[in-house]
Amino acid sequence: QVQLVESGGGLARTGGSLTLSCVASRSTFSVYNIAWYRQTPGKEREFVAALTRSGVSRSGTENYAECVKGRFTVSGDNAKKTGYLQMDNLKPEDTAVYYCYVDSLWGRGIQVTVSS
Repeated sequence: QVQLVESGGGLARTGGSLTLSCVASRSTFSVYNIAWYRQTPGKEREFVAALTRSGVSRSGTENYAECVKGRFTVSGDNAKKTGYLQMDNLKPEDTAVYYCYVDSLWGRGIQVTVSS
């Protein structure tokens, strides 16, 4: 069974940066389309960003939640079976557990904490 494993989380200061990675455990698994969500205690899991690619050229469309637009960048490298979420200019309200979502599978989640 394919697993998705996130890494790169941890503690950052306001204004700092972190890069999350999401690796698929099976080499034949495609990460052409990847989404990131986050969740804080007592709240619903919310959409953060998504990369959607289709067609022969695999040109991609990026979508972002308004609260992260201009600060976060989603990308993917299918050769490495890895998706990324580059998070810049972090704010305390970005503190959450972040999950990647690929082909109906969820990662286990990784904590991101931003100190003020």
